[in-house]
Amino acid sequence: MTLGSRLGLIGLLALGAAAFAATRSTAGPDSSAVTASAPAAGAPAASAKETTPAKQDLVRPDELAKELALPEWRRPVLLHVGFSVLYKSGHIPGSKYVGSGSTARGRAELKKALRAIPKDRTVVLYCGCCPWEHCPNVNPAFRVARGLGYKNVKILYILQDLQRDWVDKGYPALES
Repeated sequence: MTLGSRLGLIGLLALGAAAFAATRSTAGPDSSAVTASAPAAGAPAASAKETTPAKQDLVRPDELAKELALPEWRRPVLLHVGFSVLYKSGHIPGSKYVGSGSTARGRAELKKALRAIPKDRTVVLYCGCCPWEHCPNVNPAFRVARGLGYKNVKILYILQDLQRDWVDKGYPALES
């Protein structure tokens, strides 16, 4: 089975899980703000303004692909906050799997990973199971990072899923 077909199958499975878990609503991809559910258990308290992703908190796949071509010291830190099966099937080179942002364990692993990253460094969170605004993982992870004082946190703007928005566009992907 090819990387693309595995990611597609896993994406469909994850989409079903995300649809079940999604409790957020959005004003649309061109909106400047997203309305998110209450902070996940274990997420640090922060103001709603700091923990609600806005348009400027998103990075498009083509922009991220260009940033990955920069010298290593200028690249953003990539953290995969989705399902482990999705990461194992294919992920963005240089990204680190830190656990599912929808679980307390995943958020604890994210906190551990962030401790080693300077607070002024750009951090890009991604999952890829489904559209970012319905993803059960990226928004809780975003709240954790912002709650810890990371101001330059971005979410990879996944319109459909990682397969269609990253792999099919020819951006680099690795199998574990």
